[in-house]
Amino acid sequence: MRQQFDWLQAEWPAPRNVRTASTVRAGGISAPPFDSLNLGAHVGDQPDAVSSNRQRLREELQLPAEPCWLNQVHGTAVVEAGHWTATPDADACIARAANQVCVVMTADCLPVLFCSREADRVAAAHAGWRGLAGGVLESTVSSLGLPGSELLAWLGPAIGPDVFEVGDDVRIAFTSQDAAAAQAFRPSYRLGHRPGHWLADIYLLARLHLARLGVTAVYGGGLCTMSDTARFFSFRRDGKTGRMASLIWMT
Repeated sequence: MRQQFDWLQAEWPAPRNVRTASTVRAGGISAPPFDSLNLGAHVGDQPDAVSSNRQRLREELQLPAEPCWLNQVHGTAVVEAGHWTATPDADACIARAANQVCVVMTADCLPVLFCSREADRVAAAHAGWRGLAGGVLESTVSSLGLPGSELLAWLGPAIGPDVFEVGDDVRIAFTSQDAAAAQAFRPSYRLGHRPGHWLADIYLLARLHLARLGVTAVYGGGLCTMSDTARFFSFRRDGKTGRMASLIWMT
């Protein structure tokens, strides 16, 4: 039996013609460990179940078009909705026209949605730590072609700062670019005292990157995919699991 479909919406002062949604794990037909609204076709779930879940997504959200699904590779490439035929290898999508649906999938990584204050362009970016350190938010803002002050950003559900344990390599990847990034890391004692292990705040790291871009109207953050078993998929917690989707479009 299908569960009740539910989703989150960005809580931000976006123009009225901007629509958003960030799905939770309930509401589809996928069997464990993908239960139940798995939207990822690349995680080992039954293709028919993923297709059914995506159809329900379109119906429940009354989407104006098929979302522009990406083959996400933890990189920095940005594509424009409606400008390709085959699924592109990219980690961000922008739209400059109404009724084009940008989407990214996550299961601990950070989804970031953007819209312009004039409501004439939107974007969705997939910001895991590799993409974030590599510059996916910088590439997305550059592709939007506006000063950061003309943009709003919303940070969707991601792994929280109390459970996101990383090694020295991750800390160095950020602090070597910006010394201020050190504030986003604190020693980890989750599994006992282990030098070189840190708890990372991916929300704070994203805010620091956005601030350098001039994007100061930043909303969201504070949810934890790993800790909230009932609502969210988490790769770090479960390994084999489904994917949620964060979507944005203009009407």
